[in-house]
Amino acid sequence: MGVTRFIFLSIMAWLPLGHAAADHSGALSNYRLGAGDVVTIQVLGEEDLKREKIRLSDAATISYPIVGEIRIAGKTVAELERLIRDGLKGRYLVNPQVTVTINEYRNFFINGQVEKPGGYPFIPGLTVRKAVSLAGGFRERASKEKIFVIRDDDPSQSAKRVDLNAQVNPGDIITVEESFF
Repeated sequence: MGVTRFIFLSIMAWLPLGHAAADHSGALSNYRLGAGDVVTIQVLGEEDLKREKIRLSDAATISYPIVGEIRIAGKTVAELERLIRDGLKGRYLVNPQVTVTINEYRNFFINGQVEKPGGYPFIPGLTVRKAVSLAGGFRERASKEKIFVIRDDDPSQSAKRVDLNAQVNPGDIITVEESFF
């Protein structure tokens, strides 16, 4: 009875981690890591290779045991897992099972005609409407139709007009314009 319970509890303890790490579907499946993100790297059965809550700097590089210096900026979670797995395979482990988990996404920013402009923590499923709420709501002169977003992953960094139901991504900059009527 004791061994069965131990195995059951061990499996249950790993399920949330495995599910979160394996869930690369949805809007954030192609999410590219960058400065401000916080990640945890684990290798199954290799506690000495675990790196918890690494906050990525502007350089977005880390030094990882055996693999060496890794440039993380611009890589997806799957690409980073593959890079570490390939670096460990053969030199240290036969078939390493690498899991990278995003613990915290980089902030998004909102400015213009909102009560509390600034940077806020990103939460998956965030819309412009929710972002405005986090920023204290619209000011009296705010235009609910003239809202622009500069996407962090857009190389042109051009502002695009969006509505209140548009999705917000980590690193986005939202601007709420003033209404003149």
